[in-house]
Amino acid sequence: MEPTRPYGTWPSPIDAGLAAAHDGLPEYVGTVGDEVWWTAPRPAEGGRRALVRRTADGTEASVLPPPWNVRSRVNEYGGQPWAGTARGGGAGPLVVFCHFPDQRLYAHEPDGTAPPRPLTPVSATGGGLRWADPVLHPDGTEVWCVLEEYTGEGPGDVRRVIAAVPLDGSAASDRTAIRELTDDRHRFVTGPRLSPDGTRAAWLAWDHPLMPWDGTLLMTGEVVPGGPFASVTPVAGAVDESVCQVDWAPDGSLLYASDRGGWWELYRRAPGATEATALCAGRGEEFGGPLWKVGWRWFRPLDSGLVAVVHGRGTTALGILDPESGELVDAAGPWTEWAPTLAAHGSRVFGVAAGPRGGYEVVELDTGTGRARVVGAAHRDPVDTAYYPEPRRRTFTGPGGREVHAHLYPPHHPGATAPDGELPPYVVWAHGGPTGRSPLVLDLEIAYFTSRGIGVAEVNYGGSTGYGRAYRDRLRGQWGVVDVEDCAAVARALAAEGTADPARLAIRGGSAGGWTAAASLAATDVYACAAVLYPVLDLTAWGTGGETHDFESHYLESLVGPHAEVPGLYEERSPLNRADRISAPFVLLQGLDDLICPPAQSERFLARMAGRGVPHAYLAFEGEEHGFRRAETLVRALEAELALYARAFGLDRADVPELEWRT
Repeated sequence: MEPTRPYGTWPSPIDAGLAAAHDGLPEYVGTVGDEVWWTAPRPAEGGRRALVRRTADGTEASVLPPPWNVRSRVNEYGGQPWAGTARGGGAGPLVVFCHFPDQRLYAHEPDGTAPPRPLTPVSATGGGLRWADPVLHPDGTEVWCVLEEYTGEGPGDVRRVIAAVPLDGSAASDRTAIRELTDDRHRFVTGPRLSPDGTRAAWLAWDHPLMPWDGTLLMTGEVVPGGPFASVTPVAGAVDESVCQVDWAPDGSLLYASDRGGWWELYRRAPGATEATALCAGRGEEFGGPLWKVGWRWFRPLDSGLVAVVHGRGTTALGILDPESGELVDAAGPWTEWAPTLAAHGSRVFGVAAGPRGGYEVVELDTGTGRARVVGAAHRDPVDTAYYPEPRRRTFTGPGGREVHAHLYPPHHPGATAPDGELPPYVVWAHGGPTGRSPLVLDLEIAYFTSRGIGVAEVNYGGSTGYGRAYRDRLRGQWGVVDVEDCAAVARALAAEGTADPARLAIRGGSAGGWTAAASLAATDVYACAAVLYPVLDLTAWGTGGETHDFESHYLESLVGPHAEVPGLYEERSPLNRADRISAPFVLLQGLDDLICPPAQSERFLARMAGRGVPHAYLAFEGEEHGFRRAETLVRALEAELALYARAFGLDRADVPELEWRT
């Protein structure tokens, strides 16, 4: 190797194929008897989600072969797609799951020889029948879950209820055999949680124009044999209070996470009580998060009366809370991020966690001994760890003196250095959501760039979660303003302090992050180029023209304002209408089956850019939806992004593909 090489030209063993192979994380951990199960990404198998079980001897095995795909489409983002139980008498486990292609519920006995059998019918209407957040009823006759039912062809022709599906298969071709346990007075619901004595159910509900992080209702009802829930009433929540999870403690207390105090905190309502008590108030931490997927869990009551909790500020930890004393003890280990999924069996708690030096893996915490260990999907270093980036948590100052949180990943290579005096190029990453957050974990896509000499700055701009409701509310009415300003503030600060080359700054993002990237090109002169993935580009069509799904169809009322009141903002902020202000090159990457940010948005934007002399490339992927999952797509997308930086930053690299550049 040469003694020095310019930033961005360093050789790296982390190629796009390696990064693609490690894309995604385990999700929806659960226990079936003394086994732990979860869903796992399979980029090389068409991007399917496999259901994996870890048996008592530590063996991991896929419960179902390809092409079975355990994934729900409820709210398009999906949710908990499976439930299982261990049956006595040598019968073996029973699992109920949602198969992605047809969205039917299936029952399967993995220790037997029979294939999965359908429990629900196929609907020819609109998006069909979809299911999420299943709970197997203790009597063994039904599975209770969210039913999303399309009543027409439009994205808003849909109703959602809690329903009971018979396990005997009698509803496989008969919609009338499915019992509805709630009416459809609320637009959105989560799956039911049954009280320990089985007499009551609790769930969450909300309605347009609210998103679940704006305001939800915690509902309870009496379980009536053979009928819908009775005496249904809200017991917590409001239009300005988000309850993100509910469950029952072994003593019959109702536990829930609410942000009424400015942070998602845990509350307990004892049996017979009319008021709830805060269990962890005043810590300035989140004990919950944005409910993007139905069935996410930030806490899990244990048989002992203790509660396992995922909590933190900016990063998260797994703790065990004593609700009586308020004592909270965190699990020790290298993990700085715990996903919103928890399961328990006896004294053992299971979660999914990652850290700056390792990817997501299934972790067991023994509450008796306090020992935490990896038990599934163990991270294995595919390359020498010397090529991994070394992240730094930073807080920058944005407009008006506001704090802007970010994670900095400087260029890092064990055997390469840049010439004296050269400053590295940097790419600002804007996360999706926008009500979301970039976690501080090892990401081989980031390492792909940093090991080549390109720095990455993940910006948790105003509107991000993990820092309290006030920080989250900064984006209300300000989407396309605060996110753009905060990302630019970080980029400018890196240049001003001599960390980054001011002439070689880029921005990239997907979904809402794609919006921020495109809006940034139109609103600032900070960036030399942008990578824009499956973005929102036309607010009017996306928010009022039926160009997105039902779940987010009113999201812009809080992010921008009601269209009837501020139609001008929808026009002024849209990159589609500011194409004449864009002069920096970009790549635009789009899934052709995307129902959330459809290709029509990208195609109209490209038509506006045509003939303006701005170099740009467009890659459209058949069979890909919102967020890429197939290995071959992930490889092409990552290499195309590197090709953009090579062109815009003047990098001499032989390992970038030729793109079809338009002007």
